[in-house]
Amino acid sequence: MSPIIMDEWDDKPKHECGIAALYHLPHRGFSKLAPAAGPDQVSRLMPRMLLDLQNRGQLAAGFSSFNPEREKILDTHKQIGTVIEAFRLNHHEKYETLMKEYGGRAAIGHVRYATCGANDRRYAQPFERYHGCKWKWFSFAFNGQLANYTQLRDELLSQTDYHLTRNTDTEIIMHYLSHALSRSIDHAPDLGDVFSALSEKFDGAYNLVFLNAVGDMVVLRDPNGFRPLCWAMDGPLFAAASESVALFNLGFSEIRHMEPGEMIIIQNGEMRHQRLTKTVKRSHCFFEWIYFANAASNLDGKSVYQSRSSLGKELARQERELGLVPLDNDTVIVPVPDTAKAAADAMAHELGLPSVEGLMRNRYVGRTFIEGQNRAERVQLKYTPLREVLEGKRVLLIEDTIVRSTTMKTLLKDLKTRGNAREIHVRVACPPIIAPCFYGIDMSTVTELFAPRYFQGKAPSIEALNNMARDLGADSLLYLPLSSIPRAIDLPESDLCMACINGDYPTEVGSKLYQISLKAVLNHKQETNPGTKLGNHNRTYEMGGEGVAPSCS
Repeated sequence: MSPIIMDEWDDKPKHECGIAALYHLPHRGFSKLAPAAGPDQVSRLMPRMLLDLQNRGQLAAGFSSFNPEREKILDTHKQIGTVIEAFRLNHHEKYETLMKEYGGRAAIGHVRYATCGANDRRYAQPFERYHGCKWKWFSFAFNGQLANYTQLRDELLSQTDYHLTRNTDTEIIMHYLSHALSRSIDHAPDLGDVFSALSEKFDGAYNLVFLNAVGDMVVLRDPNGFRPLCWAMDGPLFAAASESVALFNLGFSEIRHMEPGEMIIIQNGEMRHQRLTKTVKRSHCFFEWIYFANAASNLDGKSVYQSRSSLGKELARQERELGLVPLDNDTVIVPVPDTAKAAADAMAHELGLPSVEGLMRNRYVGRTFIEGQNRAERVQLKYTPLREVLEGKRVLLIEDTIVRSTTMKTLLKDLKTRGNAREIHVRVACPPIIAPCFYGIDMSTVTELFAPRYFQGKAPSIEALNNMARDLGADSLLYLPLSSIPRAIDLPESDLCMACINGDYPTEVGSKLYQISLKAVLNHKQETNPGTKLGNHNRTYEMGGEGVAPSCS
C-alpha cells in the first residue's frame, strides 16, 4: 500500500502561490524595521513574510537575494516543503547558515501550490536564469496562471532550437523574459517597456516579482487584478506581498494596494510607479475573500474577516426567509474548520443560536505521508467530531464552498455515526461552483465538480438541492445566491471575477477555453445521445478539459 500525501485528497480548492519582495534602498539611512544585522541583510525578513503567506501554498518555498559584494551576486535557495522546512526554522544553526549565505539588501520570495507539475525542487520558485551579462541574469517568482499557455508554448517552440524542460507556465514566462532582455546587445532595455510588451501577450493572472544581478527590481500586478498585491515603505525599506498581513506583521503602518496593471520599478536606488497597460478591467477573484486569503488580511481595501462575517449574515437572512429548519434549543451551528468559522459565528449571532466547535481539525497533519485503507480513515485523521457537542442535536453545518464533495460525503457520515448528530443541514457560504477556473485555482474541468451533475444554469432548483443533499447524506442543503457575493465583499459585481459560479469569464482566452470545453462535451453527448443541442454559454455541462493545456505556477 502506497503512502498518501494528506492534501492530495483534500476537496478544498487550492491556490497558485504567494509572492513577496524586499528592498532596502541605498543612501537613505536605516529603517527601524530592518534586521539588526543591517540593511545588507534585509533578506532575513523574507522567511517571516513567507510564513504569513503559507496559506497560499505549502508545496515548496524559496527566495532569491541580491548582494553585489558576493561572488554569486544573485543567488537562490528553494526547497520542497513548508516555509519552516525550506528555511530550517526549527534548526537555529542551519537557519543562520542559510541567512548568512544568502544575505542581501534585496530579495524576492515565493510559496508554491501547483495544479500540475512534479513535486520536486525543479518546479519550486523563484526561477533563476543565469547569464554572464548582469542585466540578463535574473530571478523571478509568479502567482497565477496564464490562460493562453498553449498558444504561448506553441509560439515559443516554433522558434529554432527552443526546448521546454518543465510543463509549466512559469518556464514560459522565463523564456519570454529572456528573449525580451536579449534583444538589446549593448545596453539594458527599459524594464517598464519589457513588461508592458509582455502584458500584451499574456492573458490571465500573473502577479510577478523580478530581481536581476544589477539590483533592479520589478513588482507588478496584472491588468485584471485577479490576485491581490500590496506594498509599503518605512523610510528606505520597501516591501511587497500577496497579502497585507505579511507587511503588517513586519511592522509597516501604512499599507497600500497595487492597482490592476500597476508596476513598481526600483533602479539605481530610486523607486517609480508605472502603468503596465492602459487597458484595465478589474476582475478581483472573489474566492480570495471567501476562502483563500488569511482572515487577518485586507485585500483592495476590503477586510477578509468582515467579508466572511457578512457572508454569515447572508446565510442567516436566507435561513429566516426559507424557514426550513426549526431554530430552537436543539439546533446548533457548527463550522467546518477553519475558514468557515467567521461565517458560522456571524450566522449564529444573527439567528440567536450557539456556534460550537463540534468538529475539531488536526492542525498538525500538514503534508504528512500516511498509510490509509480508504477515504474515511483519512478524513478521520484530519477531523474529529465531538459527540458531547453533537449528540441528539440538529446541526447547521457551515462550509465555505463545496468543490468535489467527496470529503463532505465522508464527513457527514462521520458526524452522524461517530458524532451521533440527529440531523445535519449543510449551508454553503458561496453559490455552487459550476464552471472551470483558468486563472490559477485547481478546478479546471467540470467533470470533477459536484454541482453541475444536478442542474444547468446558474442556480439550482429546489429539486436539484434535494437531490444533492440526498447524495451527500445531508438532511438539507442550501447555497448562497450569486447576489450575496458582491454584497458581502462590498465591491461592485463588475469588479469581481466570479466565472466559476456564473460562467462569465473576464478575458478573451478564458471565454474561448470555456467554449472549447462546452463543444467537447457536446461532441461526447452527441456520440452517446444523437440530437443533443448546445445551449447558451451560461449553461453548464459535465465536461472535460479537452483543448485546455495543463499549466501551473
